[in-house]
Amino acid sequence: MTKEIKNLKQFSKTAERFEGAHLLCPGCAHGMIVREVLNAVDGPIAIGNSTGCLEVSTAVYPHTAWDIPWIHIGFENGSTAICGAEAMYKALAKKGRYTGKKPKFVAFGGDGATYDIGFQFISGCFEREHDFTYICVDNENYANTGGQRSSSTPMGASTSTTPAGSVSYGKKEHKKDMIAIMAAHGAPYVAQVSPSKWKDMSVKIKRAIDTEGPCFINAVSACTTEWKFDHNKTVDICDLAVDSHFFPLYEIINGHELNITYRPKNVVPVRDYLAAQGRFKHLFKKENEHIIDLLQKEVDERWNALQRREEARV
Repeated sequence: MTKEIKNLKQFSKTAERFEGAHLLCPGCAHGMIVREVLNAVDGPIAIGNSTGCLEVSTAVYPHTAWDIPWIHIGFENGSTAICGAEAMYKALAKKGRYTGKKPKFVAFGGDGATYDIGFQFISGCFEREHDFTYICVDNENYANTGGQRSSSTPMGASTSTTPAGSVSYGKKEHKKDMIAIMAAHGAPYVAQVSPSKWKDMSVKIKRAIDTEGPCFINAVSACTTEWKFDHNKTVDICDLAVDSHFFPLYEIINGHELNITYRPKNVVPVRDYLAAQGRFKHLFKKENEHIIDLLQKEVDERWNALQRREEARV
């Protein structure tokens, strides 16, 4: 079962199942997200973890930061690994060989393992309707292997494989709409969350984990190393992401019912969000400023489309 955490004092007193002795970068949002997920579950939980920053930094053999059952096989198959465990649980319970509490099954992957390399594995798990929650810690690049672009990287970002320079303004392709893709599977619950809006995140995690069937959570995970900001600004950057509508917070139930769960009181211009990150600094040169205008237009159009869909409930 999951538990409702109503305030930060209660959150701070929750039993720790993700230890601090890991090698994640100072300021990495991954650890914040993982702690909130694990603290939401009161009872047995099993984790599958794809290769990526989270996996390599928290399980340096023979040590581990995970005080729970945890499995890693490869970059592409954190989802199928944990769904194999879920299928084994069902078989053992049916035969009467497992009589304990039903575990919660959760998979973690970065955007490289989710949007790109592991997508067909995740899609298969959702089509087969495994009872698990997949959580993407979305830092919008392959941060573990050198900061290459992924299909989650926003247009205009400078990465090691889409470097900005005299002949390029960075990545030219748009970020993939992973939430829409997972909702199109008919998943009972998908949502976007931010660790800077912890109450919204806690409610959505609880709902996903308590929902029968395959659920998907996409969590913005600001990367101090590759987004190029001071490590003490992680929460501020995540706030700018959601307050600018660049990373809107909403949920989709049963593939069609959309609810916007956070509406900023003071909407921040996309320019302010981009200016806080070194990966976009080249966009403020005169020859590239049209990309900022284009991004603002696209963000506005996407936000308006979300509002229309929420109103129509289609």
